[in-house]
Amino acid sequence: MTLLEELAGWAGRLTLDQVPERVVRTARSQVLSQLAAVRAGLGHPLGEAVVAAFGPPLQPDAKQSACVLAGLSAWLQMDDTAYAGHLSNSTVNVPLAHALASGADGRALLTAVIAANECAARLTAAATLGPFRGQSATHTHLAGAVAGRLHLAGADRQQWVDAWALAFGMPPRVIAPAFLASDTKVFNAFTPVRAALDACDAARAGLGGAADVIEHPDGFLARFASVPLPEVVTSGLGRTWHTDTLSFKVHPGGPGVDSAVDCAAELARELGPLRPEDVEEIVVHTSWYSVFVDQRTRDLVEGPGTPVSVLVVSLPYTLATTLLTGQLLPADFAGDRLADPGRWELARRVRVLHDPRMTRDSFRSEVPFGAALRLAGPRAAQWEFGKPGQDLASLGLADLLDGLGPPPESFAEATKVTGARVVVRLRDGRTATRQRDIPLGAAGPHTRAHHAALVREKFLSTAGPPEVADGLAEVDRLPADRLARLVEAALRPPFTLAPSAPIAPGLHRRAGAQPVQ
Repeated sequence: MTLLEELAGWAGRLTLDQVPERVVRTARSQVLSQLAAVRAGLGHPLGEAVVAAFGPPLQPDAKQSACVLAGLSAWLQMDDTAYAGHLSNSTVNVPLAHALASGADGRALLTAVIAANECAARLTAAATLGPFRGQSATHTHLAGAVAGRLHLAGADRQQWVDAWALAFGMPPRVIAPAFLASDTKVFNAFTPVRAALDACDAARAGLGGAADVIEHPDGFLARFASVPLPEVVTSGLGRTWHTDTLSFKVHPGGPGVDSAVDCAAELARELGPLRPEDVEEIVVHTSWYSVFVDQRTRDLVEGPGTPVSVLVVSLPYTLATTLLTGQLLPADFAGDRLADPGRWELARRVRVLHDPRMTRDSFRSEVPFGAALRLAGPRAAQWEFGKPGQDLASLGLADLLDGLGPPPESFAEATKVTGARVVVRLRDGRTATRQRDIPLGAAGPHTRAHHAALVREKFLSTAGPPEVADGLAEVDRLPADRLARLVEAALRPPFTLAPSAPIAPGLHRRAGAQPVQ
């Protein structure tokens, strides 16, 4: 039996009764969080362009609706992540669009979301030690879109296998300069979702694929992974739940930005109103991944005309904005706020330094890479972490892999450690420092306890109606007509880019960016 055959056999039979309650609760929050991400996209000029090109997020053609939802939700980096992959752009949007079109109820929707999460995360994890990661791992959405649609449709195993095999037979690849320096990033979920849904139609019509396309010696993993991990596709089915590893994005910002922005929000509250001329310098100590992203994007940042795809991963811009305003919002990536010269003046004073301890701590946490590194063992040193051909060994980071331990048997206690220590030196001689290891909303104890409150406030921050957030809080209990009305209301104007209340201070305090003495 091939990997796809075994995975399809399990996922196609999954029922909500088989899913632990904690996983169900997390998936409920995931649905509302993803609708908030779509609302944020709809309120941005780039989202308006997506709608002008392809139509509104909800339309009679479920395939087109799913693609537009995917196109609206990714590029502001408010989409949710897991070990492994940016899942929700396909694993929520596709079953959501098809549930509304087919008249499915909330229970069927949530079951399809969880099935899609588990399939997409596993197929992404198998190739996560490779040159494509995060949003550039667009193949995540081939897996998620097929699973989300076919579970909802009650398709047989052969349709699942053929749809996946056809989709993975022609997987999309990201061209980094275009992905970063243009609006191409709008298509990072849109394009693979469309390809996957086309593959579903083809499989239903009788077209067949190569069932061993994932593990074949010259197949997907051979081309997309420097350290292939085929075993993760089917190991622990029904026991190890990747949905446990979800992290919820509570503000815009890409990899390496979240912890630093959380620290900056705490520092802004401590220091009070700041002017750019008050600050001597800002130093960020962080893990290698954040340093790598900073190095990759610095030369692409050219003031207010910088593409949004670069700005959301720019530590200098996001930190400067948060220190001056106390928060980071979709509004900060458009219009007058983006053009504010003070932000750009302050951004020029940001330095980013590698902290090897933070890299080691990140490698030891399950998310975003640690579970894969532990499974790979000594082979992990061959991971192409930077540019193609540049692995951990050649970067001098292989010694940070020592002592990682065995792979986890469960993700119920998973953490996402992507730390940052932010030091602000003022011209009056004062220095203030904050450190955070797990970003607000990221996988860990605080998020497990408070994810429902966090995503509710995320939804409200986009001017989402409170009654809609409350109605969707237990989405799996909604009849079909009530589900449709709530989703339609969730995606109805007004959308806002205007400043709003930040995440509740109580949630910030419990998550705790720590002062460093």
